[in-house]
Parts: sequence; structure tokens; C-alpha cells
Amino acid sequence: MPHANFLLALSCTLSLVASAVAEELTVKQDPEGVTVSLNGQLFTRYLTKSGAKPVLYPVLGPGGKPMTRAYPLEDAKPGERTDHIHQRSFWFTHDDVNGAHFWHENEGHGTIAHREFVKVEGGEQAKIITRNDWLGPDGKKICEDERILTFGGDSDRRWIDFDITLKATEGSVTFGDTKEGTFGIRVAGTMNVDSKLGGKIINDQGQADGEAWGKRAPWVDYHGPVEGDTLGVAIMNHPSSFRFPTYWHVRTYGLFAANPFGVSDFTGDKAQNGSFTINPGESISLRYRVLLHRGDEKEGRVAQEYEKYAKIEKP
Repeated sequence: MPHANFLLALSCTLSLVASAVAEELTVKQDPEGVTVSLNGQLFTRYLTKSGAKPVLYPVLGPGGKPMTRAYPLEDAKPGERTDHIHQRSFWFTHDDVNGAHFWHENEGHGTIAHREFVKVEGGEQAKIITRNDWLGPDGKKICEDERILTFGGDSDRRWIDFDITLKATEGSVTFGDTKEGTFGIRVAGTMNVDSKLGGKIINDQGQADGEAWGKRAPWVDYHGPVEGDTLGVAIMNHPSSFRFPTYWHVRTYGLFAANPFGVSDFTGDKAQNGSFTINPGESISLRYRVLLHRGDEKEGRVAQEYEKYAKIEKP
């Protein structure tokens, strides 16, 4: 049956080629940032400035459906809350850095200013590397960071690795103990628990919804309905990340944030102090994977995907 064997081999080859094409990621740079596309369809946009910081928006999950809130980057969608204007889709910042406030956008806030793109490339994965300056309300530089964002996906799931190194380039820098931080996502309005449409928060220990707030965990999943499907966002904290496993500032109204510094708030023990000082010339690194998946944490195989992620070495 040589002919049949040839056809089988050809079929397998074509399937592999099709699979490779299905996972192609492309990037396109413009004056506002970088567009990342998966298989020719929009995945996300890296915006160098929204409010007072760089963000990702939109963030589209399986089926091209929006996983983060539109407001305030666009008009609020039906049913979306218009609170917390600083919670802009997908971001990294902190509210007490040498006493300067970067989390909120109140009068006198600091700004994370995009300085340069180090790398922008596509392929089987897409990668964006940037350098950013943290400027106090007076415009004086406090510290800087380097961010590595890596994007991948297929028909069932998409993922974004967010690796950031905070550098004390201007002298010592202290990240203060406050719950208002640090790596954050504002989930789509229909997903949040308070909307009572089926949204749920769950961590690796099975602590759900409000019980997951302030707990330490290697991963947390936030899932719920989006445009007729149940979809989820899992944030995973890599074992090599600073103060792993992180505390979680995750709220039933839709805020989903990892924060290794707010120890006194999360534990309810004011005798504890989670602030951390980076000495001049030194740095710390924080590492996260954001997994966008179908279904709840079980259908999305979040626990299994975390085990794979945890074995990845530093970039």
C-alpha cells in the first residue's frame, strides 16, 4: 500500500503546515505603539501611553472576544461600570514608589513614561521589549523598568507572558506597603462576580470570589460569560518571581491584580511591613503569565498549564 502510505504522510505534513500557519503572530509598529495579530486577526495593542502608563488594549481571547473592560479607553459597553478610571485594561504600576503615587490618576500622580522599544518581532511567538522611566509628579526620574512581553496562542487559548525588571538607577527606591498595586487587569464587565451573570474567581486552593482576596497563590482564575461564551483569564506567578507566591488584590467588581508588596493590608496585620527597598544599581524581577482560555478553570486546564509555565526558565 505504498500509495496509501504516501497520502497519509502527505496529509500529516499538510496538517503540520496548517498548524504552524494557525499559530503565526505578526507585529506592526506605529506612533502609538504596536499591534499584535494572531493568524491575521487582532490579538492586542501595546499602547505606550494611556492615562499615566503603558497598557495593553484591547485584549482579545479565544474567538476574538474582548477579555478586558473597554472603559476608559473607549465608551463603556452596555452594563459596564465606569469606576476606577486608572484601571486601564492591562497594566503594571504601584501606588507608593519613594512616596510618589503611580496607581491612581489623581492630581499629583506619577507617570510611567515609555522611553524606547528594544525589540519588536513576530513569528511562532511575538515579542515586545520596552524600557520605561518612572517619573515623580515633579518630572524627576525615580527608577526605570525593562518589560518583556511574549505573545502566543492557538484556536483554544491565548497567552501573554509579562516579565518586568525594576531597576534602582537613580539611587535607592522603595516600593511601599499598599494594596493599590501592582500587575493588573480589569476583566470584561460581564465576567465580574458582582454582575451576577455567572462570573467566578478561584485560586489553586479552591478559595473563591471574595475569599481569594489577599491570599497568596501561584495562580488565580477569573471566568465568566463574554458574548455568549464562558471564557476565563488566569494570571500565573512564576516561581522565580520576586516574593513568589504573590498576594492577590482581586475584587468581585472586576479588578484582578497581583501585588507582592501590600502585606499589611492583605494579612490585616499592621505590624507587618511589605515594603521593599531596591539598593542603588540593583533590581528585582516579577514574572507573570496571563492565560486566556475557554470555559472555567477546569475546562481551561489552568492547573496543568501552570505546571508547564512553572518549568520555563527565565527569559
